[in-house]
Amino acid sequence: MRMKLSQFNFELPKELIAEYPSEYRDESRLMIYHKDSGKIEHKVFKDILDYYGEGDVFVINNTKVFPARLYGKKEKTGAKIEVFLLRELNREARLWDVLVDPARKIRVGNKLYFNDESDNSLLIAEVVDNTTSRGRTIRFLFDGDDAEFRAQLYNLGNTPLPGYINRDVEPMDKERYQTIYAKEEGAVAAPTAGLHFSRELMKRFELKGVEFAEVTLHVGLGTFRNIEVEDLSKHKMDAEYFKISDKAVDIVNRAKANGKRVCAVGTTSMRSIESAVSATSTLKKAEGWTNLFIYPPFEFHIANAMITNMHLPLSSLLIMVCAFGGHEEMMRVYQEAIKEKYRFYSYGDAMMIV
Repeated sequence: MRMKLSQFNFELPKELIAEYPSEYRDESRLMIYHKDSGKIEHKVFKDILDYYGEGDVFVINNTKVFPARLYGKKEKTGAKIEVFLLRELNREARLWDVLVDPARKIRVGNKLYFNDESDNSLLIAEVVDNTTSRGRTIRFLFDGDDAEFRAQLYNLGNTPLPGYINRDVEPMDKERYQTIYAKEEGAVAAPTAGLHFSRELMKRFELKGVEFAEVTLHVGLGTFRNIEVEDLSKHKMDAEYFKISDKAVDIVNRAKANGKRVCAVGTTSMRSIESAVSATSTLKKAEGWTNLFIYPPFEFHIANAMITNMHLPLSSLLIMVCAFGGHEEMMRVYQEAIKEKYRFYSYGDAMMIV
């Protein structure tokens, strides 16, 4: 039976959308939903230690968020502009796919200036192509080497907090809008389920014999794009780069073979592993682009548990969670979360489905 977009709608009080993270990463709230019994537990995130033991595996996304939002001025007019870096098209030529605002003022041939007056640093870009109404291709004009160029980008760029967070970026966001295990640069949004893991918590898991299988999926803005069709089979996800290494394959498949718990930390980890399923329903090495859209009904092959944040209504993220936990069950769980005043979205609380 095909499900419709409208079946994933619910009323979310605006005050439950988190503007700030919890004071400590592993002390956000955690709702646990048991699929076999329908039982719901209310815990603190670090309590997940009690649910995993030797040989169990967490699949984590080690993508690293780069400071994708730049503020600058247009040449001659000095009009203020915002440029959001989406993806690097050609490293050598310094070509980037970007979104611009206000788009009507930024045309092919325009030069854009980004500078930090406090240290006189300057970066210049030229618009070389229109891609969509707001999309452009730009080329950065920079004489230094790649390391110097990236240092300049990091100096001038801002942490790309989601638009629904109604405040300015603060210094703490640079650290908190990043997982502690981030290493592969390329995301424009954080894999938020992983934000709850602290170094101490990961160390305690390792002491228990729990393993971490690292995969990479560079989260793009397409993950958060509105679904505009009622028939979910007609929705097309934007493609995102992902990579599954031999090491991750070995860790996950060993746990599966031994009947252990394999927990996908976040929707991006889940999309990665479900994009690399072998003919024997095991994980296989893979690298490339995935536009997999997971919606009910869907047969999951790899993970038998999932950690995720509380997502917005009508989002592809909520739809995936419903595919894993059951639509009616997740709608009930979300009503419980609202009643108990759980905090939603990137800086919000977590849910584990086991």
